[in-house]
Amino acid sequence: MNAQTYLAYDYPLLNVFWTMLLVFLWIMWFVLLFRIIGDIFRDDQLSGWSKTGWLVFCLLLPFLGVFVYVIARGKNMGRRETAHAHARQEEFNAYVRKTASGGQRTSVDELARLSEIRDQGAITDEEFRRAKELVLSGHGMAEPAGHAPSTPGPSAR
Repeated sequence: MNAQTYLAYDYPLLNVFWTMLLVFLWIMWFVLLFRIIGDIFRDDQLSGWSKTGWLVFCLLLPFLGVFVYVIARGKNMGRRETAHAHARQEEFNAYVRKTASGGQRTSVDELARLSEIRDQGAITDEEFRRAKELVLSGHGMAEPAGHAPSTPGPSAR
């Protein structure tokens, strides 16, 4: 018999499955360790010293540190991950809206600008109402009364 035949006798199929299971669990533990390290740095409620303490604990006593962290802070770990994912999605949506509009102001932008101007007291409620009607009718932003128009009118000639 050659060396390959002896290897098959010395390492039965059940041992192969056990080895694969152990390798899989080892890889899962590393994934969990990296997620915990990311969660430690992402958490805004932890102070710098507590972040350092958790990080040292997870790196010096890896198995115990990971398990204690999951028990102590694992419940909020998912919430922080979800909040971070929502924030990234909102940033992406804002970028898409900005890019899709081509830099042009939409009616929503115009209404928000009008509302800010009214809140600052630069225009009255009646002027706001008339400008809002113009924006919603599709005629664009009208200059509030009392302000110089951006294009010269018939009286300017």
